[in-house]
Amino acid sequence: MEPPSFHPCDEAVISTNDDASNCKRSAVKLGYWKDDYIAHFVRNPDRKAPEINRGYYARVKGIEMCIEKFFKKTGDKCQIVNLGCGFDTLYWRLREAGHMVTNFVELDFPNVTSRKCYQIKRNKVLLEKIHVEDGEVRLSPTDLHSTNYHIVGVDLRNIEEVALKLQQSEIDYSVPTIFLAECVLVYIEPQNCNNLLKWFAANFKTAAFVNYEQVNMNDRFGEVMLTNLRQRGCSLAGVDSCVSLDAQISRFLQCNWHGARAWDMVQIYHSIPASERARTERIEMLDEAELLVQLFQHYCISIAWIGDLFQDIEITVEKQLSSLNID
Repeated sequence: MEPPSFHPCDEAVISTNDDASNCKRSAVKLGYWKDDYIAHFVRNPDRKAPEINRGYYARVKGIEMCIEKFFKKTGDKCQIVNLGCGFDTLYWRLREAGHMVTNFVELDFPNVTSRKCYQIKRNKVLLEKIHVEDGEVRLSPTDLHSTNYHIVGVDLRNIEEVALKLQQSEIDYSVPTIFLAECVLVYIEPQNCNNLLKWFAANFKTAAFVNYEQVNMNDRFGEVMLTNLRQRGCSLAGVDSCVSLDAQISRFLQCNWHGARAWDMVQIYHSIPASERARTERIEMLDEAELLVQLFQHYCISIAWIGDLFQDIEITVEKQLSSLNID
């Protein structure tokens, strides 16, 4: 299989990591959630608009809730594979919370992983968390391998390269595995994306896939979002899977995953405990509450699974969905 050539949009896609990391740092700085590690990757972020901060809070909290549900099934005897990881700090936050998963693998473009490896290498706080007694930390310009944490530079469109990098990261195809992707698949051409999802489905015995991504992109608000991204050089090659929740589910079923469910971020937000929502809603006043509702309606979390272990994973949503309690 010939490796795909560097796409003109790749540079723009790579830059989305910096945007997302800055947004997360902005929200953390205001107290939306606790993350003592993001500051090691992002120093001085611009303060973002309240709806952006709250949107990222819902995104991070939604992913965390999904992982917590998986941990109830597996304990720490699982693997997490973070696709398009960027500067995500989940590994360190899980360690701080007392979780030592069997294996944690992060994949992204080499341009991104090289920067992350550099920051880890020069930062004692980050290094200490990945160092395990009697284990060694092996570093190259783009890859890092330790006992149960690996970050590798790879093009997700190249299945052979993905397989090799997972092998180097000591992945065990028989251990329950959780895949995470936040606005990643949408940037991959449909055929390449399908090949990747089918390969995961064929090789992992028990797996779940948590995908945070755009949805309802065929209305006026979605068209504006698409136009803004295209002006930045991002083509959103996989946008056809983002037209509806059903399309998000179908993508996985067509790629041989055994089942899938999806919820827009309005529903995800309403699955967060009311007391926790109330706390964050006191942090900032929203001038444009309707804009936050529209943003939530145009992003979603979908969960797909292989095997029986994760098939009953559900998000409990409050019955009242007409208001986000954001006035």
